[in-house]
Formats: sequence, structure tokens, C-alpha cells
Amino acid sequence: MALETCLSMAINSGKHILEEPLTFTPSYGNFNNNIVGLLRLTTIRYDCVLLPVLSYSHVSFSLRTSETNYLNEAYSFYAAIRGRAYYSRAAKEDRSDLMVKKLRYYARFIVVCLLLKKMKLVRDLVMELDNQIADYTSTYEPDDQLEWSLVLEEIKSFIKADGVVSVLHADSNTIVLSHRLSPLTTPPVEKSPIMNLTLQEILIVGNCNDQVKFSELTMDMFRMLQTLEREPQEDFNHIYDSSPAPGRLPIDKGYAMPGSKASYPLVSACQENGDRPLKRENPHKYLLYKPTLSQVLVFLASGFKELPPAGALLLYLSADGCFSPVKHPEDNQQHNGSLFTLFLHSPLTAFCFICNILNVPIHHWERCQSYIDRFVTEASRLFTRCRIDSAYLQFFGDDFLRLLLLRYIFCDVVLHLHRSFKGRQFRPRCQPALPDGDLLDHPALQHLVLDLASHLEVRGHFMDSNEMD
Repeated sequence: MALETCLSMAINSGKHILEEPLTFTPSYGNFNNNIVGLLRLTTIRYDCVLLPVLSYSHVSFSLRTSETNYLNEAYSFYAAIRGRAYYSRAAKEDRSDLMVKKLRYYARFIVVCLLLKKMKLVRDLVMELDNQIADYTSTYEPDDQLEWSLVLEEIKSFIKADGVVSVLHADSNTIVLSHRLSPLTTPPVEKSPIMNLTLQEILIVGNCNDQVKFSELTMDMFRMLQTLEREPQEDFNHIYDSSPAPGRLPIDKGYAMPGSKASYPLVSACQENGDRPLKRENPHKYLLYKPTLSQVLVFLASGFKELPPAGALLLYLSADGCFSPVKHPEDNQQHNGSLFTLFLHSPLTAFCFICNILNVPIHHWERCQSYIDRFVTEASRLFTRCRIDSAYLQFFGDDFLRLLLLRYIFCDVVLHLHRSFKGRQFRPRCQPALPDGDLLDHPALQHLVLDLASHLEVRGHFMDSNEMD
């Protein structure tokens, strides 16, 4: 069956997308046949193909496994629908359920593009969704009119919150940068036998009452999700080009559906039995939005059960915690995401933010990033040579955990020097405590932070050494 026929059947089906959900766990082996077989099976059983659900299963599976191949496949499906304008007749037919499917398609496509950092396309889709919601509400006056308006505002707020600092091209257009781990950003380390643990399982929990979110993904969850993933090999330059315009399809290398000219990426590096990749590039993740305690314990138990020998599990909890009468300088930032999470996600973005720098030219950004790289290199050297609890050294051999530890140190040093964060209560804390004199208060690290401040012409925001407590 041709892909065009399958898409058409999916879109013109009278069934509600979520009434007949498809449970689909992609297999690494023989992926082409699995997709085609699923399409045929669905056609026989339901006389339709719920393709948006199929694609959304790819998104869910990608979030859990951090395999961006599945996210790219979901993008290819959604882009094919948009490029061929399969929903173009939805507004012409007197069927509100078809319009609801179209709106859900837009919302899900936006999630995929956000995760792939295709921000130009995200903005185009948001404008299209805005128009589609207006048509839907004016034509049908539905009961869910307010809900769709809230969805739209949620998306717009999320996009705005994500762009706290803009990196600008020479023509003043915003450049979209990636903050995933790559060979360019992997911190160096002097390896030792004690560094024997690797990060295998991650629980990312979002439990803030007033933090911007989209779907069930808060800003902190969104940022940590990217921080704890490796950059696809073709994207090591960390700059994303503009997204395809309406009516155009992305150009990918891969396989094609029988009877279709559309191409989809292949899943590589698989075992012969097709069960799992030969090497997992990214840790397995669980994303939990406002879970109960019992749910957290269940997923923790599941994560520990899956740990291989010398495997480590990371629990990242983004929550409000106990409220204090003392006002913190970062309190206004909490709605747009935690300042601490921002330091772990993009140290330079966090540095610029607390210094009220909202726009940075790309050539200036790259120069400033070199200061961050020098700080991380020096901090890594000091980390392995100072007197430190051996538990830290066990984790320090893993690229992701080492990255988080060194960015934690950068956060601590910056906030210690910044005039707006006077007092130990404004700095992050860890247990066991990291050494002060040999690491957190080391003159070499402080000097690098002050050099960065001078380069950005914000030296006045930071104290001199004789002013510090």
C-alpha cells in the first residue's frame, strides 16, 4: 500500500485519534518490514491508519531511550503530512472531529520540532495552529474552545521562556544552538581505575507548580533531557539551519516505503536478533511529570533493576521544595525554569542571564565559550588532584556525570563572585561537600570567571577577591 494512500486513510478516518491508541515499540532489527507490517495490520483491523498515533509512539520511545532516530522518523511522518497537505480538506468538510485531529497533529508536530530544535518551523507551526484554532472555534463553537486557546498560550510561553538569551548572526537573525553533549563539549579527564561507573538510567522529575510547560514537559525537564543526550554525529557544529518551508519535504538518506518516494532514516548499529543496539550512546530515561511518591518509587525500582554491573542511576528532581520568607534573586526566574538547571544545561546562557545580557553576537559567543572550556578543563584537573571524597571519583569517568559535576562547580564559583548572590544560602550545595580552598575557591577558577566577565564588559557585577566572605 502506498504511503500516500495510508496517510489519506489515516486523516479521513472518522475515528477519534485517541479512542483507538496503537501500542508500538519499534524494533531495531528489520525496521522497514516492521513499519509496513504495522500499517497493513492496522488497515485490516480498523480500515484506517492512525499515523499521528504511530508517530507519537516514536516520540515517546525516543524520550525513553534517547534514540534520536525515532524522533527523526516521527518528524519525517509529520513533515510528509504537512508537505502533501493531507489535512487541507479538513476545514471544508462539516466534521468537527476531523478538525480536532488536525489540531492535535499540529500540537504533536510542534513537540517533535521542539525536541529537534527546529525553532523556525516551530514558529511557523504555531502561527498555523493559531489560524486553525480560530477557524475551528468560529465554525463549530465547540466546548473545548478554551482548552485549545490554553494549549496555544502554553506553547507560546514555552518558546519565549526557552529563549532567555539570543545568539545572533551577523544579520541579526537568531541562531539556534544545541546544548547536547558532543566531542567538542565533552570535558577532558585524567582517567584512573577508580572511575568505574557509567550513567545508564535517569529519572527526570518535574514537580514545579508554576513553571512553564508544554504537554507534560516542563522547562527544566526539557533542558535536562537535552543535556543528558549526545549530539547526533551530523550535528557536531551545534548550529541548526532553518526548517523546511511549507510544501517542501526534508531530504533524508534512508529507506522508502513500498510505492512511495518518501525516504526515512535507517536505524543503525543493531544486533542480528534486532533486540537492541550494539552500543547505547545515551542513558535510558524516565520522564515523570508531577508523579506521586509511589510512582517515583516504582520507576526508581525499575531503573535499579535494569542497571548493569558498574551502572549508575541519576535522579533529577525539579520541584518547589520548602518556601522560605527570604527572597532570592532568582525567584522571578523560576517560572521560566530553574537557574540551577540553566547552569547545568548551558553555563554561558546562565552567566549572561544573571548579568542581564539578552543578546550576544555569534562571534562573541564563541569567544566567550572558550573561557567556559578553559574553566572546565582546569576544574577537571583540580578535581582529580585535590583531596576529594572517593565517591565523586567513581562517577567522574562518565562523560555526562563529569559534565554535570564541572558545571556545578562553575555555577558555585560564579554565584559566589556575583554581587547579587551574597551569602552561602544563595549557592548550590552538595553532599559530601566539595573542598573549598583546593577547588571551589581556587584562584585559577575565580580568575577565569572574572576574565569572562571582563570580556563581556560586566565586570562590575562581580566582587574582587578582597570583598568576598
